[in-house]
Amino acid sequence: MRDIWLIVVACAALSAVVAAMAALNTALAEIAPDISADSAQITWLVDGYTLTLAALLLPAGALGDRFGRRGMLLVGMVVFGIASSLPVFLTDPNLIIGTRCLAGAGAALVMPATLSLITSGVPESKRPIAVSIWAGVAGAGAIGGFFVTGILLEFFSWHSIFITFAGASALIVVLALTIGTSRDENPPPFDIPGSVASAVAIAAFVFGLIEGPVRGWDDPLVLVALVGGLAVAGVFVYLETHREHVLLDVTLFRRRAFGSGAFAIALQFLGSFGTFFLILQRLQLVMGYSPLKSAVAMFPLVVVVMVMSLLGNWLAVRFNFRAVLAPGMFVFGLGIVLLGALTYTEYSTIAILLSVMAFGLGIATAPATTAIMVSTPVENQGVGSAVNDTARELGAAIGMALAGSIVAAGYTARIGATADNARDQLQTMGDQLVAGGQQERGQMLIAQSDTVGQTIGRSLAEARAVSEQIGQNIPGRLGADIFDGAQQAFLHPSDQAYIVLGSLVMAGSVLLGFWAPNRLDEKATGTTVVSAPSDRESDPVG
Repeated sequence: MRDIWLIVVACAALSAVVAAMAALNTALAEIAPDISADSAQITWLVDGYTLTLAALLLPAGALGDRFGRRGMLLVGMVVFGIASSLPVFLTDPNLIIGTRCLAGAGAALVMPATLSLITSGVPESKRPIAVSIWAGVAGAGAIGGFFVTGILLEFFSWHSIFITFAGASALIVVLALTIGTSRDENPPPFDIPGSVASAVAIAAFVFGLIEGPVRGWDDPLVLVALVGGLAVAGVFVYLETHREHVLLDVTLFRRRAFGSGAFAIALQFLGSFGTFFLILQRLQLVMGYSPLKSAVAMFPLVVVVMVMSLLGNWLAVRFNFRAVLAPGMFVFGLGIVLLGALTYTEYSTIAILLSVMAFGLGIATAPATTAIMVSTPVENQGVGSAVNDTARELGAAIGMALAGSIVAAGYTARIGATADNARDQLQTMGDQLVAGGQQERGQMLIAQSDTVGQTIGRSLAEARAVSEQIGQNIPGRLGADIFDGAQQAFLHPSDQAYIVLGSLVMAGSVLLGFWAPNRLDEKATGTTVVSAPSDRESDPVG
């Protein structure tokens, strides 16, 4: 019973910090005008959390190994809760972005602790199913965030989202006081240079990925961030191979289970978060779903992932890791490709394709995490968990950046005729009104025509807003024509993005078919299987 309770508490903490990554996406339309946020600030209301979380995961995991994993979870949840409560009292967008970064720092302490508490606290016989549950929650948590946000926005203001996260964190802190802890009994000196290098490298690289689709990939700041991040990552590897006491033993990546597991996790979140980015826009902006209905529409993915993660890990541990991981990844990629290759207008087709995608993802997600954790020495379970989480965050950032760039470039290339037509029609209407004696109204339409054309050309969301305003104020089909043209300009590159994302995953699955080992055991991983609870430290206050 104690093991079950540990899993429940750890997964509750995990679900809160994962849901917080996605929760604000559906609320930005309400938050932005209320706090007078511009487009750049809107982006960082979401991405400030993601960047800080990704940058601090490795040092945070090492702190958990050193000082106690439950202690780090408690501290992280307190920081997360305080940071989540502050936006209720703030109106400055920059200050709210700062609170999101602070919440990301708290989440960085929480995420590695949740998995490492499970792998060091659950008996070996029950560990595969425990990791399967953790992986299912991690994979489905983002959809949970969309769902909770959708319900709250149906009845309350956007402030309720932050109040809910603050309340949830307070409850989780109380629950976490009831579980045991674990840590390295003989921790080495903390690797400060390695921690700084890893944080700077990941922060710079993720910043470049976030800003690339917005500023353009040839923007000097983006190039400096990406190249600089990779250069500092090289410095990190040098430090970790030339120092006695290191943050991360990078030679772990030579172990086939560890390296292939981390690669598979990154691919999984590249595909899934890139797909989330695309499918939610289609559901809300093309099919007209509300945020809540969009979240409900994603439930097939949640259910199938949760079920198949249990089966996938059992098969991988009991029989053959490679034979489960590689085919699962291939089916996952195939489901994404089909989302772009097939023509559909009904939700039923989307539900079927999401289920295909979720079948492969569910089969592969828990085995990949298990491969990382069983390859990591018992005293470094926090760092192993942080590697798993960092791979997730980097994969998600790359997936969204790739999908966003393909859609943005394709939309810009195809929207020109629609934007020009809208501009010309508004100018013609303005000239007609001026000729008819309605000088003020006519001049206003002429003055707005260029702005309207530019707004239509930026994104489908902005084109839809323009079409609705024109439809309400100007008779005729201009508003409908704008929306139809914007939809077509979005759907084609969106389909291309699905195919690119899915093809990358499928290509990765072929590589995993050669790279991944057959079995997950001591001989295959080259390390000692994590000790059972009776062999670990269980200081209740660490």
